[in-house]
Amino acid sequence: MSMTEVNAFQSSQVPREWWAIYTRHQHEKSVAEKFSTHGLEVFLPLYKAIRQWKDRQKQLSLPLFPCYVFLRGESQLRVHVLATPGVHSIVMSADRPAAIPDTDIEAIRRVVDSPLKVEPHPFLRRGDCVRIKSGPLAGIEGILIRRKNSYRLILSAAVLQKSIAVEVDAFCIEPLARRLREAHFSSVRPRSGLQEYPLL
Repeated sequence: MSMTEVNAFQSSQVPREWWAIYTRHQHEKSVAEKFSTHGLEVFLPLYKAIRQWKDRQKQLSLPLFPCYVFLRGESQLRVHVLATPGVHSIVMSADRPAAIPDTDIEAIRRVVDSPLKVEPHPFLRRGDCVRIKSGPLAGIEGILIRRKNSYRLILSAAVLQKSIAVEVDAFCIEPLARRLREAHFSSVRPRSGLQEYPLL
C-alpha cells in the first residue's frame, strides 16, 4: 500500500468499522506490525503465558485469538488488506466484511489492559449472565463460570467462535436476567460461510 493510498484512506469521510482479519498460522504479530507501519488502526490482544522447556521456563506474549487480528477499515482497503503478506482472508458476512461493534472491541481492550489474569477459553454461547460492578472492568457484561475456588468472566466473540476468560472477584459482580441476546459480532466461520449464533 502506498503512502498516497494510506493518506487517502485516513482522510476519507466513509465510516470505518472493525474487521476480523484471518491470518496464517503464527503470523498475527507480523500482520499487525505491517498494518500499523502503514498507519492503520489495528488491535492484536495478547496475554501472558508460561511455556516449559526441558531446562527452563519462559514467559511469552501470545494472541488471545490465535490467527486473528482486528483492523478498523472501510471498503477501499479490502484489496490492500488481502495483499498483505501473512493475511489469509477477511471474515465476511453477506459478501462484506463482518462489522464488529466498537463496544465489543473496547470490552476486550479493557480486559487486556487490566491487571487481571486473562487467557483463551473454549467458546461459550450461554450461561449465567453477570455485570462487573466495580474495578477496572466495571460495566462489562459476560458469562460467569467457577473454576475451583475462583470465578471467571467469559467474553465470547461469536464471529470468531472463540472466547476469553478473565479472573474476577465474586464480590464485584451482579447477576443479570438470564437471557439470550443477539450477538454483537456477526457470526461466521471464516472458511465455510455464514452461521448465526447468539452471544451469551
